[in-house]
Amino acid sequence: MASAVLARAQIAAHTCDSLCELVQGIKEGAGTIMVAEEVLADPAAAALAEVLGSQPPWSDLPVLVLARQGADSPVIAKAMDRLANVTVIERPMRVASLISTVRTALRARNRQYQLRELLDGLRESDQRKTEFLATLAHELRNPLAPMSTALTLLMRKPHEPAEARRYYELMGRQIDHMVRLVNDLMEVSRITRGKIELRMEAVALEAVIEDAIELSRPLLEGARHTLGKQLCSEPVVVRGDGVRLTQVFSNLLNNAAKYTAPGGKIRIELRREGREAVVEVWDNGTGIAPDMLKSIFEMFVQVSGTSKAAQGGLGIGLTLVKSLVELHGGSVEASSAGLGRGAMFCVRLPLARVESGVPASPAPAVRGWPAWLPGTVLIVDDNRDAADALGELLRSMGATTRVAYSGDAALRMVAEGPAPGLAILDIGMPGMDGCELAIRLRANPALAGLILVALTGWGQHGDKERIALAGFDHHLLKPLDLAALISTLGPHHEP
Repeated sequence: MASAVLARAQIAAHTCDSLCELVQGIKEGAGTIMVAEEVLADPAAAALAEVLGSQPPWSDLPVLVLARQGADSPVIAKAMDRLANVTVIERPMRVASLISTVRTALRARNRQYQLRELLDGLRESDQRKTEFLATLAHELRNPLAPMSTALTLLMRKPHEPAEARRYYELMGRQIDHMVRLVNDLMEVSRITRGKIELRMEAVALEAVIEDAIELSRPLLEGARHTLGKQLCSEPVVVRGDGVRLTQVFSNLLNNAAKYTAPGGKIRIELRREGREAVVEVWDNGTGIAPDMLKSIFEMFVQVSGTSKAAQGGLGIGLTLVKSLVELHGGSVEASSAGLGRGAMFCVRLPLARVESGVPASPAPAVRGWPAWLPGTVLIVDDNRDAADALGELLRSMGATTRVAYSGDAALRMVAEGPAPGLAILDIGMPGMDGCELAIRLRANPALAGLILVALTGWGQHGDKERIALAGFDHHLLKPLDLAALISTLGPHHEP
Protein backbone atom coordinates (compact mmCIF):
# COMPACT_ATOMS: atom_id res chain seq x y z
CA MET A 1 0.00 0.00 0.00
CA ALA A 2 2.81 2.42 0.86
CA SER A 3 4.56 1.69 -2.45
CA ALA A 4 1.36 2.36 -4.37
CA VAL A 5 0.78 5.66 -2.54
CA LEU A 6 4.38 6.80 -3.23
CA ALA A 7 4.18 5.76 -6.87
CA ARG A 8 1.10 7.96 -7.35
CA ALA A 9 3.20 10.82 -5.92
CA GLN A 10 5.97 9.99 -8.45
CA ILE A 11 8.37 8.81 -5.73
CA ALA A 12 10.37 5.75 -6.75
CA ALA A 13 10.22 2.96 -4.16
CA HIS A 14 11.54 -0.58 -3.94
CA THR A 15 9.85 -3.17 -1.73
CA CYS A 16 12.07 -5.61 0.17
CA ASP A 17 10.74 -9.03 1.18
CA SER A 18 13.13 -9.43 4.12
CA LEU A 19 15.48 -7.55 6.40
CA CYS A 20 18.44 -9.18 4.65
CA GLU A 21 17.28 -7.72 1.33
CA LEU A 22 16.79 -4.33 2.99
CA VAL A 23 20.32 -4.37 4.44
CA GLN A 24 21.76 -5.30 1.03
CA GLY A 25 19.78 -2.47 -0.58
CA ILE A 26 21.19 0.03 1.91
CA LYS A 27 24.71 -1.08 1.00
CA GLU A 28 23.96 -0.51 -2.68
CA GLY A 29 22.52 2.95 -2.00
CA ALA A 30 19.23 4.39 -0.76
CA GLY A 31 17.61 7.78 -0.27
CA THR A 32 15.58 6.74 2.77
CA ILE A 33 14.16 3.54 4.24
CA MET A 34 10.70 2.83 5.59
CA VAL A 35 10.01 -0.09 7.96
CA ALA A 36 7.10 -1.21 10.06
CA GLU A 37 7.45 -1.34 13.81
CA GLU A 38 6.85 -5.08 13.76
CA VAL A 39 9.97 -5.63 11.61
CA LEU A 40 12.18 -4.01 14.25
CA ALA A 41 11.19 -6.71 16.74
CA ASP A 42 12.82 -9.34 14.48
CA PRO A 43 16.23 -10.54 15.80
CA ALA A 44 17.62 -9.84 12.31
CA ALA A 45 17.11 -6.12 13.01
CA ALA A 46 20.58 -6.15 14.59
CA ALA A 47 22.03 -6.34 11.05
CA LEU A 48 20.08 -3.19 10.17
CA ALA A 49 21.52 -1.36 13.19
CA GLU A 50 24.99 -2.55 12.25
CA VAL A 51 24.87 -1.34 8.67
CA LEU A 52 23.45 2.04 9.75
CA GLY A 53 26.18 2.34 12.39
CA SER A 54 28.92 1.78 9.80
CA GLN A 55 27.92 4.73 7.57
CA PRO A 56 30.69 7.08 6.44
CA PRO A 57 30.91 10.49 8.19
CA TRP A 58 28.92 12.33 5.53
CA SER A 59 25.99 9.86 5.62
CA ASP A 60 23.00 9.84 7.98
CA LEU A 61 20.38 7.72 6.20
CA PRO A 62 16.82 8.74 7.22
CA VAL A 63 14.76 5.90 8.73
CA LEU A 64 10.95 6.18 8.69
CA VAL A 65 9.17 3.86 11.13
CA LEU A 66 5.46 3.14 10.67
CA ALA A 67 4.36 2.58 14.27
CA ARG A 68 1.26 1.39 16.02
CA GLN A 69 -0.73 4.06 17.78
CA GLY A 70 0.69 5.08 21.12
CA ALA A 71 4.09 6.40 22.10
CA ASP A 72 4.91 3.87 24.82
CA SER A 73 6.12 1.07 22.52
CA PRO A 74 9.39 -0.43 23.89
CA VAL A 75 10.33 -1.47 20.33
CA ILE A 76 10.12 2.16 19.14
CA ALA A 77 12.08 3.41 22.16
CA LYS A 78 14.82 0.85 21.51
CA ALA A 79 14.90 1.75 17.79
CA MET A 80 15.32 5.43 18.55
CA ASP A 81 18.28 4.57 20.77
CA ARG A 82 19.99 2.25 18.27
CA LEU A 83 19.12 3.99 14.98
CA ALA A 84 20.27 7.60 14.68
CA ASN A 85 18.08 9.42 12.16
CA VAL A 86 14.60 8.08 12.99
CA THR A 87 11.20 9.62 12.22
CA VAL A 88 8.14 7.86 13.70
CA ILE A 89 4.80 7.99 11.84
CA GLU A 90 1.84 6.61 13.75
CA ARG A 91 -0.78 4.45 12.06
CA PRO A 92 -3.33 5.13 10.82
CA MET A 93 -1.69 7.94 8.85
CA ARG A 94 -2.84 10.53 6.39
CA VAL A 95 -1.55 10.07 2.84
CA ALA A 96 -0.39 13.70 2.68
CA SER A 97 1.61 13.22 5.90
CA LEU A 98 3.33 10.13 4.52
CA ILE A 99 4.24 11.78 1.21
CA SER A 100 5.49 15.02 2.81
CA THR A 101 7.58 13.10 5.35
CA VAL A 102 9.17 10.96 2.61
CA ARG A 103 9.90 14.00 0.45
CA THR A 104 11.50 15.81 3.40
CA ALA A 105 13.70 12.77 4.10
CA LEU A 106 14.75 12.55 0.43
CA ARG A 107 15.64 16.26 0.32
CA ALA A 108 17.79 15.80 3.42
CA ARG A 109 19.46 12.79 1.79
CA ASN A 110 20.20 14.80 -1.36
CA ARG A 111 21.91 17.39 0.83
CA GLN A 112 24.08 14.61 2.23
CA TYR A 113 25.07 13.56 -1.29
CA GLN A 114 26.00 17.18 -2.05
CA LEU A 115 28.09 17.26 1.13
CA ARG A 116 29.82 14.04 0.02
CA GLU A 117 30.76 15.64 -3.31
CA LEU A 118 32.03 18.74 -1.51
CA LEU A 119 34.15 16.66 0.88
CA ASP A 120 35.54 14.60 -2.00
CA GLY A 121 36.42 17.83 -3.82
CA LEU A 122 38.08 19.26 -0.72
CA ARG A 123 40.11 16.09 -0.21
CA GLU A 124 41.23 16.14 -3.85
CA SER A 125 42.07 19.83 -3.63
CA ASP A 126 43.99 19.29 -0.39
CA GLN A 127 45.95 16.47 -2.00
CA ARG A 128 46.78 18.68 -4.97
CA LYS A 129 47.95 21.47 -2.67
CA THR A 130 50.07 19.02 -0.67
CA GLU A 131 51.74 17.81 -3.87
CA PHE A 132 52.16 21.41 -5.06
CA LEU A 133 53.83 22.50 -1.81
CA ALA A 134 56.17 19.52 -2.01
CA THR A 135 57.03 20.52 -5.57
CA LEU A 136 57.47 24.15 -4.49
CA ALA A 137 59.87 23.19 -1.70
CA HIS A 138 61.81 20.97 -4.10
CA GLU A 139 62.05 23.56 -6.87
CA LEU A 140 63.02 26.43 -4.56
CA ARG A 141 65.68 24.24 -2.96
CA ASN A 142 67.17 23.20 -6.30
CA PRO A 143 68.84 26.57 -7.14
CA LEU A 144 70.23 26.87 -3.60
CA ALA A 145 72.44 23.77 -3.90
CA PRO A 146 74.64 24.98 -6.81
CA MET A 147 74.79 28.52 -5.36
CA SER A 148 75.94 27.17 -2.00
CA THR A 149 78.54 24.95 -3.69
CA ALA A 150 79.82 27.80 -5.85
CA LEU A 151 80.15 30.11 -2.82
CA THR A 152 82.08 27.43 -0.93
CA LEU A 153 84.46 27.01 -3.86
CA LEU A 154 85.01 30.77 -4.12
CA MET A 155 85.79 31.07 -0.40
CA ARG A 156 88.09 28.06 -0.14
CA LYS A 157 90.91 29.54 -2.18
CA PRO A 158 91.72 32.62 -4.29
CA HIS A 159 90.53 32.38 -7.87
CA GLU A 160 91.65 34.26 -10.93
CA PRO A 161 88.90 36.53 -12.31
CA ALA A 162 88.46 34.36 -15.40
CA GLU A 163 88.19 31.21 -13.30
CA ALA A 164 85.76 32.76 -10.80
CA ARG A 165 83.56 34.20 -13.54
CA ARG A 166 81.96 30.86 -14.35
CA TYR A 167 80.89 30.49 -10.70
CA TYR A 168 79.39 33.98 -10.78
CA GLU A 169 77.53 33.13 -13.97
CA LEU A 170 76.28 29.89 -12.41
CA MET A 171 74.93 31.76 -9.38
CA GLY A 172 73.35 34.37 -11.64
CA ARG A 173 71.50 31.69 -13.61
CA GLN A 174 70.23 30.00 -10.45
CA ILE A 175 69.09 33.30 -8.94
CA ASP A 176 67.23 34.13 -12.16
CA HIS A 177 65.57 30.73 -11.98
CA MET A 178 64.46 31.25 -8.38
CA VAL A 179 63.14 34.72 -9.22
CA ARG A 180 61.06 33.21 -12.04
CA LEU A 181 59.57 30.65 -9.65
CA VAL A 182 58.60 33.31 -7.12
CA ASN A 183 57.26 35.57 -9.87
CA ASP A 184 55.05 32.74 -11.12
CA LEU A 185 53.59 32.34 -7.64
CA MET A 186 52.90 36.06 -7.39
CA GLU A 187 51.40 36.12 -10.89
CA VAL A 188 48.96 33.36 -10.03
CA SER A 189 48.01 35.13 -6.80
CA ARG A 190 47.37 38.42 -8.57
CA ILE A 191 45.45 36.88 -11.47
CA THR A 192 43.19 34.69 -9.33
CA ARG A 193 42.30 37.75 -7.21
CA GLY A 194 41.73 39.91 -10.30
CA LYS A 195 44.51 42.34 -9.37
CA ILE A 196 46.53 42.17 -12.60
CA GLU A 197 46.61 45.15 -14.94
CA LEU A 198 47.08 44.80 -18.70
CA ARG A 199 48.65 47.46 -20.90
CA MET A 200 46.44 47.05 -23.94
CA GLU A 201 47.66 48.15 -27.35
CA ALA A 202 47.87 46.86 -30.91
CA VAL A 203 50.27 43.90 -30.87
CA ALA A 204 51.70 41.98 -33.83
CA LEU A 205 51.55 38.30 -32.90
CA GLU A 206 54.47 37.43 -35.19
CA ALA A 207 56.76 39.61 -33.05
CA VAL A 208 55.27 38.21 -29.84
CA ILE A 209 55.93 34.63 -30.97
CA GLU A 210 59.50 35.47 -31.98
CA ASP A 211 60.09 36.97 -28.51
CA ALA A 212 58.57 33.88 -26.89
CA ILE A 213 60.84 31.60 -28.92
CA GLU A 214 63.85 33.64 -27.86
CA LEU A 215 62.85 33.33 -24.19
CA SER A 216 62.37 29.57 -24.51
CA ARG A 217 65.42 28.95 -26.68
CA PRO A 218 67.77 27.90 -23.80
CA LEU A 219 65.31 25.20 -22.70
CA LEU A 220 64.67 24.03 -26.27
CA GLU A 221 68.35 23.89 -27.17
CA GLY A 222 69.30 22.31 -23.85
CA ALA A 223 67.01 19.38 -24.64
CA ARG A 224 68.15 19.28 -28.32
CA HIS A 225 64.58 19.78 -29.55
CA THR A 226 63.84 20.67 -33.16
CA LEU A 227 61.58 23.72 -33.34
CA GLY A 228 59.47 24.34 -36.43
CA LYS A 229 57.39 27.44 -36.97
CA GLN A 230 54.80 28.45 -39.52
CA LEU A 231 53.72 32.10 -39.34
CA CYS A 232 51.39 34.12 -41.53
CA SER A 233 52.81 35.99 -44.48
CA GLU A 234 50.75 39.07 -43.52
CA PRO A 235 50.58 40.75 -40.11
CA VAL A 236 48.21 39.27 -37.52
CA VAL A 237 47.38 42.01 -35.02
CA VAL A 238 45.45 41.66 -31.77
CA ARG A 239 44.72 44.10 -29.00
CA GLY A 240 46.59 43.03 -25.92
CA ASP A 241 49.56 43.32 -23.59
CA GLY A 242 52.63 42.26 -25.57
CA VAL A 243 54.60 41.27 -22.47
CA ARG A 244 51.79 39.09 -21.13
CA LEU A 245 51.15 37.44 -24.50
CA THR A 246 54.86 36.69 -24.82
CA GLN A 247 54.59 35.06 -21.40
CA VAL A 248 51.65 32.94 -22.64
CA PHE A 249 53.46 31.48 -25.65
CA SER A 250 56.78 31.14 -23.84
CA ASN A 251 55.01 29.10 -21.14
CA LEU A 252 53.44 26.87 -23.79
CA LEU A 253 56.80 26.33 -25.51
CA ASN A 254 58.48 25.64 -22.15
CA ASN A 255 55.72 23.19 -21.29
CA ALA A 256 56.20 21.37 -24.61
CA ALA A 257 59.98 21.26 -24.06
CA LYS A 258 59.67 19.89 -20.51
CA TYR A 259 57.22 17.14 -21.40
CA THR A 260 59.06 16.00 -24.52
CA ALA A 261 61.98 13.59 -24.40
CA PRO A 262 65.37 15.00 -25.54
CA GLY A 263 65.64 15.31 -29.30
CA GLY A 264 61.89 15.80 -29.73
CA LYS A 265 59.96 17.85 -32.25
CA ILE A 266 58.03 20.99 -31.34
CA ARG A 267 56.09 23.18 -33.73
CA ILE A 268 54.32 26.54 -33.37
CA GLU A 269 51.84 27.80 -35.95
CA LEU A 270 50.03 31.12 -36.41
CA ARG A 271 47.05 31.61 -38.72
CA ARG A 272 43.79 33.50 -39.11
CA GLU A 273 40.36 31.90 -38.75
CA GLY A 274 37.57 34.39 -39.42
CA ARG A 275 37.86 37.15 -36.85
CA GLU A 276 40.27 35.21 -34.65
CA ALA A 277 44.02 34.71 -34.50
CA VAL A 278 44.88 31.07 -33.84
CA VAL A 279 48.21 29.93 -32.37
CA GLU A 280 48.93 26.22 -31.98
CA VAL A 281 51.86 24.66 -30.13
CA TRP A 282 52.48 20.99 -31.01
CA ASP A 283 54.88 18.45 -29.50
CA ASN A 284 55.54 14.71 -29.76
CA GLY A 285 56.07 14.29 -26.01
CA THR A 286 54.40 12.40 -23.16
CA GLY A 287 50.86 13.34 -24.17
CA ILE A 288 47.80 13.83 -21.96
CA ALA A 289 45.25 11.27 -20.79
CA PRO A 290 41.67 12.05 -21.98
CA ASP A 291 40.38 12.55 -18.42
CA MET A 292 43.04 15.25 -17.79
CA LEU A 293 42.36 17.46 -20.82
CA LYS A 294 39.90 19.72 -18.96
CA SER A 295 41.51 19.80 -15.53
CA ILE A 296 45.09 20.35 -16.78
CA PHE A 297 44.59 24.14 -16.63
CA GLU A 298 43.42 24.09 -13.01
CA MET A 299 45.57 25.24 -10.11
CA PHE A 300 47.66 22.55 -8.38
CA VAL A 301 46.92 19.94 -11.10
CA GLN A 302 49.85 17.99 -12.52
CA VAL A 303 49.61 15.22 -15.08
CA SER A 304 50.02 11.88 -13.36
CA GLY A 305 53.30 10.15 -14.06
CA THR A 306 54.94 13.10 -15.80
CA SER A 307 56.07 15.31 -12.91
CA LYS A 308 59.54 13.78 -12.95
CA ALA A 309 59.90 14.60 -16.62
CA ALA A 310 59.03 18.26 -16.13
CA GLN A 311 61.99 19.51 -14.14
CA GLY A 312 62.43 23.15 -13.19
CA GLY A 313 58.84 24.33 -12.68
CA LEU A 314 55.92 24.44 -10.26
CA GLY A 315 53.26 23.08 -12.59
CA ILE A 316 51.32 26.37 -12.62
CA GLY A 317 52.39 27.56 -16.06
CA LEU A 318 49.18 26.38 -17.73
CA THR A 319 47.08 28.06 -15.03
CA LEU A 320 48.82 31.34 -15.91
CA VAL A 321 48.29 30.71 -19.62
CA LYS A 322 44.54 30.14 -19.26
CA SER A 323 44.06 33.17 -16.99
CA LEU A 324 46.05 35.55 -19.20
CA VAL A 325 44.40 34.36 -22.42
CA GLU A 326 40.92 34.81 -20.93
CA LEU A 327 41.87 38.30 -19.72
CA HIS A 328 42.53 39.07 -23.41
CA GLY A 329 39.06 37.82 -24.38
CA GLY A 330 40.44 34.59 -25.84
CA SER A 331 40.38 30.89 -25.07
CA VAL A 332 42.85 28.02 -24.80
CA GLU A 333 42.29 24.28 -25.05
CA ALA A 334 44.43 21.17 -25.05
CA SER A 335 44.14 18.08 -27.20
CA SER A 336 46.06 14.82 -27.27
CA ALA A 337 45.71 11.36 -28.78
CA GLY A 338 46.66 9.93 -25.36
CA LEU A 339 49.66 9.21 -23.19
CA GLY A 340 52.88 8.93 -25.15
CA ARG A 341 51.33 10.44 -28.28
CA GLY A 342 52.14 14.15 -27.94
CA ALA A 343 49.89 17.13 -27.30
CA MET A 344 48.63 20.32 -28.92
CA PHE A 345 47.62 23.57 -27.21
CA CYS A 346 45.45 25.98 -29.21
CA VAL A 347 45.10 29.66 -28.26
CA ARG A 348 42.40 31.79 -29.89
CA LEU A 349 42.47 35.59 -29.63
CA PRO A 350 40.13 38.16 -31.21
CA LEU A 351 41.77 40.12 -34.03
CA ALA A 352 42.19 43.86 -33.55
CA ARG A 353 39.81 46.02 -35.55
CA VAL A 354 42.57 48.43 -36.57
CA GLU A 355 45.57 46.32 -37.48
CA SER A 356 48.41 48.67 -36.78
CA GLY A 357 51.23 48.96 -34.34
CA VAL A 358 53.93 46.63 -33.14
CA PRO A 359 55.26 45.82 -29.68
CA ALA A 360 57.68 48.28 -28.23
CA SER A 361 61.36 47.45 -28.59
CA PRO A 362 63.01 46.06 -25.47
CA ALA A 363 65.04 48.47 -23.39
CA PRO A 364 68.78 48.45 -24.06
CA ALA A 365 71.08 46.83 -21.52
CA VAL A 366 72.18 49.06 -18.63
CA ARG A 367 75.92 49.79 -18.70
CA GLY A 368 76.40 52.96 -16.65
CA TRP A 369 74.52 55.32 -14.34
CA PRO A 370 72.44 57.61 -16.62
CA ALA A 371 73.43 61.27 -16.46
CA TRP A 372 69.79 62.34 -16.10
CA LEU A 373 69.39 60.43 -12.82
CA PRO A 374 70.35 61.98 -9.45
CA GLY A 375 73.97 61.25 -8.64
CA THR A 376 73.46 60.73 -4.89
CA VAL A 377 71.33 57.74 -3.93
CA LEU A 378 70.15 56.83 -0.41
CA ILE A 379 69.60 53.10 0.15
CA VAL A 380 67.74 51.99 3.29
CA ASP A 381 67.27 48.32 4.13
CA ASP A 382 67.51 46.41 7.42
CA ASN A 383 69.04 43.50 5.48
CA ARG A 384 72.66 44.65 5.58
CA ASP A 385 73.87 42.28 2.87
CA ALA A 386 71.13 43.40 0.49
CA ALA A 387 71.74 47.11 1.22
CA ASP A 388 75.53 46.87 0.88
CA ALA A 389 75.33 44.82 -2.32
CA LEU A 390 72.94 47.27 -3.97
CA GLY A 391 75.14 50.18 -2.87
CA GLU A 392 78.23 48.52 -4.38
CA LEU A 393 76.35 47.85 -7.63
CA LEU A 394 75.22 51.44 -8.05
CA ARG A 395 78.69 52.75 -7.14
CA SER A 396 80.22 50.49 -9.79
CA MET A 397 77.98 52.23 -12.34
CA GLY A 398 79.05 55.72 -11.27
CA ALA A 399 76.46 56.75 -8.68
CA THR A 400 77.27 58.11 -5.22
CA THR A 401 75.52 55.97 -2.64
CA ARG A 402 74.80 56.29 1.07
CA VAL A 403 73.57 53.17 2.89
CA ALA A 404 71.52 53.04 6.11
CA TYR A 405 70.15 49.98 7.89
CA SER A 406 67.17 51.57 9.68
CA GLY A 407 64.76 54.46 9.34
CA ASP A 408 66.31 56.38 12.24
CA ALA A 409 69.82 55.98 10.76
CA ALA A 410 68.55 57.23 7.41
CA LEU A 411 67.05 60.37 8.96
CA ARG A 412 70.33 61.13 10.77
CA MET A 413 72.25 60.61 7.52
CA VAL A 414 69.96 63.01 5.64
CA ALA A 415 70.30 65.62 8.40
CA GLU A 416 74.10 65.43 8.17
CA GLY A 417 73.96 66.00 4.38
CA PRO A 418 74.38 66.08 1.50
CA ALA A 419 70.75 65.66 0.47
CA PRO A 420 70.08 62.66 -1.81
CA GLY A 421 68.20 63.02 -5.10
CA LEU A 422 66.96 59.42 -5.13
CA ALA A 423 66.02 57.17 -2.20
CA ILE A 424 65.40 53.42 -2.47
CA LEU A 425 63.61 52.29 0.69
CA ASP A 426 62.79 48.80 1.93
CA ILE A 427 59.21 48.68 3.19
CA GLY A 428 59.27 45.79 5.66
CA MET A 429 61.74 47.15 8.20
CA PRO A 430 61.27 46.70 11.98
CA GLY A 431 60.54 49.79 14.02
CA MET A 432 60.16 52.61 11.52
CA ASP A 433 59.12 50.93 8.29
CA GLY A 434 59.67 52.30 4.80
CA CYS A 435 56.26 53.99 4.58
CA GLU A 436 56.76 55.93 7.81
CA LEU A 437 60.27 56.91 6.69
CA ALA A 438 58.89 58.11 3.35
CA ILE A 439 56.31 60.30 5.09
CA ARG A 440 59.05 61.91 7.21
CA LEU A 441 61.30 62.47 4.19
CA ARG A 442 58.41 64.07 2.28
CA ALA A 443 57.85 66.43 5.22
CA ASN A 444 61.42 67.75 4.90
CA PRO A 445 61.39 70.97 2.78
CA ALA A 446 65.05 70.44 1.85
CA LEU A 447 64.09 67.27 -0.04
CA ALA A 448 61.49 68.80 -2.33
CA GLY A 449 62.86 67.12 -5.47
CA LEU A 450 63.57 63.72 -3.90
CA ILE A 451 62.51 60.68 -5.96
CA LEU A 452 61.22 57.93 -3.66
CA VAL A 453 61.27 54.29 -4.77
CA ALA A 454 59.71 51.55 -2.61
CA LEU A 455 61.47 48.20 -2.72
CA THR A 456 59.58 45.28 -1.23
CA GLY A 457 58.91 41.58 -1.48
CA TRP A 458 55.16 42.19 -1.26
CA GLY A 459 53.07 43.09 -4.30
CA GLN A 460 49.47 42.89 -3.04
CA HIS A 461 46.96 45.58 -3.90
CA GLY A 462 46.70 46.81 -0.29
CA ASP A 463 50.47 47.25 -0.09
CA LYS A 464 50.46 49.34 -3.27
CA GLU A 465 47.77 51.64 -1.89
CA ARG A 466 49.66 52.13 1.39
CA ILE A 467 52.89 52.80 -0.51
CA ALA A 468 51.22 55.36 -2.76
CA LEU A 469 49.68 57.17 0.23
CA ALA A 470 53.13 57.37 1.86
CA GLY A 471 54.37 59.54 -1.02
CA PHE A 472 56.44 57.09 -3.06
CA ASP A 473 56.92 57.82 -6.74
CA HIS A 474 57.46 54.17 -7.74
CA HIS A 475 57.06 50.67 -6.34
CA LEU A 476 59.42 47.84 -7.38
CA LEU A 477 59.63 44.25 -6.19
CA LYS A 478 62.67 42.47 -4.78
CA PRO A 479 65.14 41.53 -6.07
CA LEU A 480 65.74 44.87 -7.75
CA ASP A 481 65.90 44.72 -11.54
CA LEU A 482 68.30 47.56 -12.36
CA ALA A 483 67.07 47.89 -15.95
CA ALA A 484 63.49 48.08 -14.66
CA LEU A 485 64.49 50.78 -12.16
CA ILE A 486 66.10 52.98 -14.79
CA SER A 487 63.29 52.33 -17.27
CA THR A 488 60.67 53.15 -14.62
CA LEU A 489 62.33 56.42 -13.62
CA GLY A 490 62.82 57.36 -17.27
CA PRO A 491 64.49 60.42 -18.75
CA HIS A 492 61.50 62.58 -17.78
CA HIS A 493 63.20 63.04 -14.40
CA GLU A 494 66.04 64.84 -16.10
CA PRO A 495 66.31 68.37 -14.69
